[in-house]
Amino acid sequence: MSKETKGQPAAENPEELHELKVTKPKEWAAGIPAVTAALADVFEETGPTRGALALFTMNQKGGFDCSSCAWPDPDDDRSPIAEYCENGAKALAEEATTKKLTPEFFAENSVADLAKLDDMEIGKKGRIAQPVYLPKGATHYQPISWNDAFHKIGDKLNSLASPDEVAFYTSGRTSNEASFVYQLFVREYGTNNMPDCSNMCHESTSVALAEAIGIGKGTVTLNDFYDTDVIIIVGQNPGTNHPRMLTALEKAKKKGSKIIAINPLHEAGLMGFKNPQTVKGIMGITTQLADVYLQVQINGDMALFKALEKLLYDAEQQQPGTVFDKEFIEKSTVGYDNFIEYVKHFDVDALCATAGVSVEQVKQAADLIKHKSKIIICWAMGITQHKNGVDTVKEIVNLTLLKGSIGKAGAGLCPVRGHSNVQGNRTMIIWDKPKKEQLDKIQEVYGFTPPQKNGLDVVESIKAMHEGKLKVFFAMGGNFLSATPDTTFTADAMRKLELSVHVSTKLNRSHLVHGEEAIILPTLARSDKDVVNGEDQFISCENSMGVVQMSKGILKPVSMELLNETQIVCELAKATLKDRTVIDWDRFANSYDAIRDDIGKVIPGFENYNQRVRLPGGFYLPNAAREGTFKTEKFKDKAPFTITKLPDHKLADDEYMMTTIRSHDQFNTTIYGMDDRYRGIHNERRVIFMNPKDIAKAGFMQGDKVDLFNYYDDIERVARLFVIVPYNIPERNTATYYPEGNVLVPINSVAEKSNCPTSKLVFIKIRKHEG
Repeated sequence: MSKETKGQPAAENPEELHELKVTKPKEWAAGIPAVTAALADVFEETGPTRGALALFTMNQKGGFDCSSCAWPDPDDDRSPIAEYCENGAKALAEEATTKKLTPEFFAENSVADLAKLDDMEIGKKGRIAQPVYLPKGATHYQPISWNDAFHKIGDKLNSLASPDEVAFYTSGRTSNEASFVYQLFVREYGTNNMPDCSNMCHESTSVALAEAIGIGKGTVTLNDFYDTDVIIIVGQNPGTNHPRMLTALEKAKKKGSKIIAINPLHEAGLMGFKNPQTVKGIMGITTQLADVYLQVQINGDMALFKALEKLLYDAEQQQPGTVFDKEFIEKSTVGYDNFIEYVKHFDVDALCATAGVSVEQVKQAADLIKHKSKIIICWAMGITQHKNGVDTVKEIVNLTLLKGSIGKAGAGLCPVRGHSNVQGNRTMIIWDKPKKEQLDKIQEVYGFTPPQKNGLDVVESIKAMHEGKLKVFFAMGGNFLSATPDTTFTADAMRKLELSVHVSTKLNRSHLVHGEEAIILPTLARSDKDVVNGEDQFISCENSMGVVQMSKGILKPVSMELLNETQIVCELAKATLKDRTVIDWDRFANSYDAIRDDIGKVIPGFENYNQRVRLPGGFYLPNAAREGTFKTEKFKDKAPFTITKLPDHKLADDEYMMTTIRSHDQFNTTIYGMDDRYRGIHNERRVIFMNPKDIAKAGFMQGDKVDLFNYYDDIERVARLFVIVPYNIPERNTATYYPEGNVLVPINSVAEKSNCPTSKLVFIKIRKHEG
């Protein structure tokens, strides 16, 4: 075995811990504590006047879109009091803060000193107030003018041997308008190296659904939740990751819907909800959510769905025509006979054992859906971030096809996206693998020939950095280092760059692990007022359910030195392409309407964009699968059943499966605080949740300090100093928070077809901490 010890950069491998307090996990989410926590964060960061103004405007028609999750706003019945959740309010507090980082701050704080802070401390410093530059060999960022920054970047891009020596990353926060001009610039420059955050989350969904139903997006609307019989939530934790979904689930329950929850951990937001906007919720009365809770093993979901399919098949044999939708199957699908021949031989007992749930529980779930067709299946990273992520999504599709639960009201597929406008980015062709028809349309409208070969995704970009093939990394938002797998490998890769550039609102870890030179370009946040040539501008975003709506900031920016993302792209394009360009970048920089006019020429579904986006609530993009038509060219507009292979996980005697999760006090890589009150964790994040039987069997005790090891590819990866916490989780299963656990996620462990990192299943060994 080749041995390479892997630690985490700077403060991510601490010498000591905070004083951890563990309390009983909650069995419900939200309630008055959520309101208290949200308001406390907002008012502390913004003050009461600025904070209240922003809160009453966020997610309202004509207001600005929340910068956290992509859960849709109601079409009609938006709350006039609070159309946001606790995490949305905390995200607002982060961006609307009045604290700012001036040149004096950077002069007083070296990069090395800032790197010693944890991610929460870095993020809490405040908004970046002006462009800053780190010269080669320097220890401190220093101010740089916008003009000098653009020309320094442009000169570097023009000095490279090939445009393919650059990767242009995108975070989900980026608007439709900025995304469109960004990809246009990158392709006129000459590369498709456009990794984005989708590569690390729902890429498995996009690949699977495109092949299975002809579109890489979900098929339901929010109103479908109010007209459904059964909602299945698998590999997703709405209470922490998409809290506004709880209101939709509560409304569905009131209308008689049943909920099946599938998750390795018992999560508060799947069990109960105290709605703080109702008298019932204020009084502390809980709405029960899950009617059946299937606590599967990590990655036991595919086995579970196969068991359900066999139970439904058996029921169909007993009562032909009452369980499967034969008319839909005949009209809209292909491959049914081969698929059923495969299902016939399933062993329900063995599948349930593999899934880690009892046969009786699975039969309860099968009984709930047996005679129903209005079924919605929701999922997130717990499904997609596995080697078999694409196939598990296709297994979910198999179940909906058997039941005819797609293309009708109250039924369909609901991949819940984790970042506001991440779906819109892809619609705007932020993609390393663009379709030929998309490139042809760009050439038709603008007259230049875009690059034809596929570019690099996230994992490929990291490897190319490590190999010295990438010289420059440009990030439009995000915290790339903390979001990516194999933290130390990625950090080593980023340090090999000649130039790293980040368009950001706040300081984060990625600014502190940099190339030979580094530049930070500060931009406006969603809540900031965006004024161009004296006129207020608005942007637009696409949510998880394909609704495009306007977003208009209302707060005075903390600095006059900030530029919006669109202006940054346009000025960079001018500085880089100079007289080679065929595009009028000033036209785009001066008017978002001009960008939207061009989007309407290039991207289907955006005709009359400027008129429709100004309608209250925006407009729905076309979605043929939602209407029951499947644009699967390979299968002649029918949806194929897919035969998938069950994953086979073999553990050594001293080995465990680990999944990475969010705490309730974070959004993606942004850490709001050190508590996770739903799981009973207070004042510490470096914990590992373990089954009590595993703790005893291994000779550990609650509170023991341990180190975690992964040996994928015969490389030793180490995450040091974690505290053992007993938890309701299946035996041989464990969980840690990310980004702290990301150092253990191997760069070469990826989902088949999608190349998505397998952050939800890492094989680890646990040893007493040395030190």
